[in-house]
Amino acid sequence: MGAESLNVIDMVINAGLMVQFVIFLLLAFSVGTWAIIFIKLVQVRKAYSESAFFVEYFWKTRDFSNSFAKAKQLRYSPVARIFRIAYMELKKLNRMAGQSSREHDEAAAVRKSIGVETVRRALNRSVDMESIRLIQLVPFLATTGNIAPFIGLFGTVWGIMNSFHSIAYKKGASSLAAVAPGISEALVATAAGLAVAIPAVIAYNYFTQKIRILESEMESFSSDFINIVESDYLAYREAAK
Repeated sequence: MGAESLNVIDMVINAGLMVQFVIFLLLAFSVGTWAIIFIKLVQVRKAYSESAFFVEYFWKTRDFSNSFAKAKQLRYSPVARIFRIAYMELKKLNRMAGQSSREHDEAAAVRKSIGVETVRRALNRSVDMESIRLIQLVPFLATTGNIAPFIGLFGTVWGIMNSFHSIAYKKGASSLAAVAPGISEALVATAAGLAVAIPAVIAYNYFTQKIRILESEMESFSSDFINIVESDYLAYREAAK
């Protein structure tokens, strides 16, 4: 390999301590970024597939008990998890209403009405919890995309300052050839910062879009589920008259 060939590893080895520190810091960010990309990619893809399967199964069977049993088998689906919470709240509601005798039908109706609101609040809480679960680790990608270029730029500026500073102590070395090696080594930090930031920004935008779609799907399912529960409540009130 000729002397003029580009060897990034040699540049990093021959760079100053501050530039080396910046490079290794960016390497740590890169490792963390790619680990998060892999983890979230698996999580989001499985959340998509399992949620689509569960929604189809739910509307096909229209049986809460069977849907609850199926939802317990789906680990990654946020829709299945919010249904499990809503179903358990609904079972509590039905037990409370069933405890009232026929002489207390009005009291049972009131309990059922309160229970509908309880189910609604449980669904809202579970949707918020699932949104937090889905967004976990994703802000790190945004942080990396924002600060990695600046960290790399800091390493470059520091390396260039050292290169020009060293000219003052080298007689007859004021030409470009004297500072070019140091500048090229410093510019590696900027290139590394961009190499870390670009995939982080792309991944952040991708996961943010997918999570928004999942959140919309959860809210839509919650609304449909509450409509079913309210229809059941109205039917109960009509039967109690």
